[in-house]
Amino acid sequence: MHLPRLGARVVAALGVVAALAVGACSPAAMLRDSSLAGGGDTTAVTIQIDGSAVPYYAPLYAAVEQGYFADEGLDVEFSYANGADIVQNVAAGNVDFGFPNADSVITARANGVRTSVVHTTYQRGIGALLFDNASGISSPADLAGRSVAVTDLGSPNYAQLQAMLAREGLSLDDVQLRTIGTGAIVQALQNGEVDAIAFSRLRYFALRTAGVDVGQILSDEYLPSFGNVLITGPETASLRPQVAGGFARALDAGIQHTIDNVEETVDMAIEKYAPTFEGQNAEIADVVREVFVAELWQSDQTREHGLGHGDLDRWQAAIDSQAEFGLIEETFDAADLVRNADDIDK
Repeated sequence: MHLPRLGARVVAALGVVAALAVGACSPAAMLRDSSLAGGGDTTAVTIQIDGSAVPYYAPLYAAVEQGYFADEGLDVEFSYANGADIVQNVAAGNVDFGFPNADSVITARANGVRTSVVHTTYQRGIGALLFDNASGISSPADLAGRSVAVTDLGSPNYAQLQAMLAREGLSLDDVQLRTIGTGAIVQALQNGEVDAIAFSRLRYFALRTAGVDVGQILSDEYLPSFGNVLITGPETASLRPQVAGGFARALDAGIQHTIDNVEETVDMAIEKYAPTFEGQNAEIADVVREVFVAELWQSDQTREHGLGHGDLDRWQAAIDSQAEFGLIEETFDAADLVRNADDIDK
């Protein structure tokens, strides 16, 4: 059984309710259906992506448009949900793959929700402390006595803020902590309601474009983490390693195509998948070059081992940090979560 199709093979904004309905089928049934739906030589697979369709997911869209998935014998459908729901749906076999933030994968694994990371797509985290430069903030030490907002007290940004403060000998008791929802937290900074926010570094560029003299301190310098990663469930990882490997190879090709053709790929992503970003093509292409190409998709690890390689030492540090700051009860072995090319038939 498959998720319903829409337009150019994109199922937009399909949430957990629909996914749970799909979950009426067993994972084994989904495997059989996937093989049959592809007409024998093609395997139909589903992937649920964090949030909504945005041009920053250009490598996935390029893998469709350039035929990289087809070259691997895969017929891929996209849907979208929040990170926690994605991990649950992948673990239950409701979808074949997921593309959530790595922090939600670690949190879920610590609570018994088993998935496997088969492609460490973002080599670094995308959290940051954002502030108006006029506030005089230039380091976490300057947060003492200031108002700082996070979206919730279970978010990765909350742990990142604690790590920043701890490095300066401060704690949450030294700041005025506020929780503001995702839809309002950026406006709270822009309107001067708070002195700083711990949120996504991608909002730095949106604020800068809006004319705000914004500053940022990257959380990854204080707390190792990862952004979006490709996960799959136990059945796909163990029973269909060639499918997991084929998806990872196609994603690699999509990333490389985007690196080599930034403007063209961003234009395609906006036109066919994320039309609400129409008119922002040049600004988004700049962000892709400055952040994704320069830091997120590539690292010393990928230059040595290939795109999507997961550095187990860094993964272990991210897991241990979540335990240290109370986001999970106890740490676990990163090797039980992350799989690399050698063991996914990549």
